[in-house]
Amino acid sequence: MSGPVQERDAACANEALAGIQAREGRTTEVGGLPVARVLPTKGRRTVGAWCFVDLMGPADAEEPDPMEVGPHPHIGLATVTWLLEGEALHTDSLGTEQTIRPGQVNLMTAGHGIAHAELAAQPPFRGVQMWIAQPEATRHGGSDFVHHAELPQTETGGLRGLVFAGSLAGATAPTRTDTPLVGADLVLDRGATSLATDVGFEHCVVPLDGRVKVGQEVLEPGWLGLIPTGVEELPIAAETDATRFLVLGGTPLGERVSMWWNFVARDQGEITAAYRDWQARTDRFGEVPSSLTRIEAPRPPWLPPEDR
Repeated sequence: MSGPVQERDAACANEALAGIQAREGRTTEVGGLPVARVLPTKGRRTVGAWCFVDLMGPADAEEPDPMEVGPHPHIGLATVTWLLEGEALHTDSLGTEQTIRPGQVNLMTAGHGIAHAELAAQPPFRGVQMWIAQPEATRHGGSDFVHHAELPQTETGGLRGLVFAGSLAGATAPTRTDTPLVGADLVLDRGATSLATDVGFEHCVVPLDGRVKVGQEVLEPGWLGLIPTGVEELPIAAETDATRFLVLGGTPLGERVSMWWNFVARDQGEITAAYRDWQARTDRFGEVPSSLTRIEAPRPPWLPPEDR
């Protein structure tokens, strides 16, 4: 016996869409700014090679201290800085000094080691800090920094926005990618549409302004929607105009990463070596031309107390 197909049944007819999961981020503070950390999340370290997503701000209008993140190190990752409001100054041990504004992207590739500092202007300030885990082929290599002031726009099925990594809907970003990736900042007015996606990619949707419905999951800002591989058309709906969200994705990394503090590696031994090099002020990370206070690394919890 059969009956009419209900909306939920129709959505679940696609097994991949039925696998969409909603996860709530956790709140913390970085450099004096409130942060919602949506990736990594419980049971999930990466989406493609994306391994870290922090929603920064907005700053407290009553106490408008700027974001100040003093010189600190990274290994094995690329940082993607994406601003929604305000501006920030990036400095690093390559000698870079670069201001970034909304609609622009900073990509800093750490490789074997780099250090940098970040200073944001007075509010309004809001942005997203993302990390991409480097694959074995490049994570031991040299470091690099690139600023892209112009990015391609895309418009498809009622969606509009900028692509800052990889390709989406006919637009390709100039940003370096070490593995197949996509990253886009999209806006949808009230209504429903679908987004053509790479069937071999896993994706996540990160709401920025307004609630967005992905498949059958409704996501609030500060939440993350996880989409498995196998999805060709991603159903997306918005209940208000100018609903804004990120779409991030890529081929599954295929490597288990170890993340601790500002380091992305494959085991504790690599992290311990990086920690010791930073504390010893070796030339691995270089010096950052910044007036901000250098951030000392906390001692890894797996080391005995006497081992510093």
